[in-house]
Amino acid sequence: MHRYHWLGELPKKRHMALRKPDGGVYYEELKGNKGFDGPSSLLYHLHRPTAVVGTKLLREVKLEEDPDRQLRMRHFFTDKLSRGGSPTMDRVPMLFNNDVVLWMAFPDKEDDFYYRNAQGDEIVYVSDGSGTLETAFGELAYTQGDYLVIPRGILHRYRLGKDKQRFFITESKGEVRTPKRYRNEYGQLIERSPFSERDWRVPENLQTVDKQEPSVIIVKQHDLLTEVTLNHHPCDVVGWDGYYYPYAFSIHDFEPIVGRYHEPPPVHQTFEGDNFVICSFCPRPYDFGEDAVPAPYNHANIMSDEVIYYAKSEFMSRKGIEYGSITLHPDGITHGPHPGRYEASIGAEATDELAVMVDTYYPLKVAKQALDIEDGDYSRSWLESGEGFEDALGT
Repeated sequence: MHRYHWLGELPKKRHMALRKPDGGVYYEELKGNKGFDGPSSLLYHLHRPTAVVGTKLLREVKLEEDPDRQLRMRHFFTDKLSRGGSPTMDRVPMLFNNDVVLWMAFPDKEDDFYYRNAQGDEIVYVSDGSGTLETAFGELAYTQGDYLVIPRGILHRYRLGKDKQRFFITESKGEVRTPKRYRNEYGQLIERSPFSERDWRVPENLQTVDKQEPSVIIVKQHDLLTEVTLNHHPCDVVGWDGYYYPYAFSIHDFEPIVGRYHEPPPVHQTFEGDNFVICSFCPRPYDFGEDAVPAPYNHANIMSDEVIYYAKSEFMSRKGIEYGSITLHPDGITHGPHPGRYEASIGAEATDELAVMVDTYYPLKVAKQALDIEDGDYSRSWLESGEGFEDALGT
């Protein structure tokens, strides 16, 4: 969501000295991607952002694949995962490929360090909880239903509210952005878009911290976690401007597009990245044409793996899921509504579902940590009695 924003003090021109009250200068830093051609921001620091006291390798972030690679529909009950820990260091991997990693986190303690993901953007869906994302760009309040988009390289720390926290996290090797078809040639969101600039929240309340004492930043790069220690507090920014900063969007502000007959999943798209998209399934009226079938038609997912995180226990086309479930429908096997859901949707007026879908253009691997919470019968759940269900179960 690239648009211009600024906070704090700025000089008249880029790369012009911004003077301190004592006549000294603040230290300018360019933060952006794609070299000097992509979206960027200029920040002005009290102290040199390069003043690194030392670095120390902490550990490798190793993703291990389920050795059973047979193709099948899969379902995981994330509510059975262990709770607690850090919002950044104690995430549980669920699915991954070379473009994305999908994580779950249930944090209950705040980090005493700042975190910087230098190898990917993060889209954090706040399934439960509230709090504040503290960054050098200012503060970003969050609550249930928010997507927090944190571009790579931006240090941050979660200040957790008192309520329980549950995050579904998409880590992207490529840049996260709004769908191109929703933007005009000037970058403005068009009238056909299911959201507008008014729905997107940007950092506020810039806090400039002047502390010259060792401060730790945990940096993720090359699938390694490295402790980087500065000789001062990293949130020492007196002002910044540009197009590169963290932002938030609530799934409850997504305005579903509906029609007389079934609209395909791309109308629910909220974000796109390199080789994947993210869609939001929200409460909405159903298709209103004569004899319309609101349930999705069976589809083959050719050249795409489909993942759905269920942010409510009810989903119009699915049986047997619960709040926090994750399903994987891989390329190569046709999938669609569970038995009875197709027929039952005819004549229905609305759905109260809430879910986040991640479609990847290359196959996903299942992380070993997901195996203990897997629904072993899910791949056979489209069968009914008399259709070979007993034989499939070995009965």
